[in-house]
Amino acid sequence: MEIKADDEGPLILVKQGAEARVYDSHFVGRRCIIKERFSKKYRHPTLDAKLTVKRLNAEARCLTKARQLGVSTPVLYAVDLSLHTLTFEYVEGPSVKDVFLEFGLNGVVEDRMTDIAKQIGDAIAKLHDGGVAHGDLTTSNMLIRCATNQLVLIDFGLSFTSSLPEDKAVDLYVLERALLSMHSSCGNVMDQILAAYRKSSKQWSTTFNKLAQVRQRGRKRTMIG
Repeated sequence: MEIKADDEGPLILVKQGAEARVYDSHFVGRRCIIKERFSKKYRHPTLDAKLTVKRLNAEARCLTKARQLGVSTPVLYAVDLSLHTLTFEYVEGPSVKDVFLEFGLNGVVEDRMTDIAKQIGDAIAKLHDGGVAHGDLTTSNMLIRCATNQLVLIDFGLSFTSSLPEDKAVDLYVLERALLSMHSSCGNVMDQILAAYRKSSKQWSTTFNKLAQVRQRGRKRTMIG
């Protein structure tokens, strides 16, 4: 089943990944983002539909819980289980990826990067202390709202509830690897994120101990290839 443009405006495909298509559209007169989880042809249709609905519900629950924990996310406008779509507020602003890539090139100063790093650490700490693992912490999944310069976490498609230090550590490790591969020119930004995380999280000690183990496993995999 495919979603179609309604009377309020066209559907403009923004991005397509392995699991979903993302559209720019309108919802009751407001600009919005529609995320459609499409069917997988290699799966039995009944099983595919059940898994898709389960994943949609999980994403909606985790995003809602994140907002309850004080983490800024797009407002969830609607969930359509028949069309397999989530409709979100459109957030006006650049991704953290784009901001960091411009560091030192087009007037992006260190003070701004430091502020963003602190916001990232604070947001992840709130998530983790509240029992939510994002599952895909990259700078592409973080926006800076133009009106307020506030960090907004997006794309909870791989998120899940967990209180395990291992899951929290893997979250941080994914972000660390993303920063190393995409933003090596940003210096010690991960250290600043971890410092903010440590300051905000009540459970940072067990998470950091696990992070050291996860890093070690990652290095071994890299050496072995």
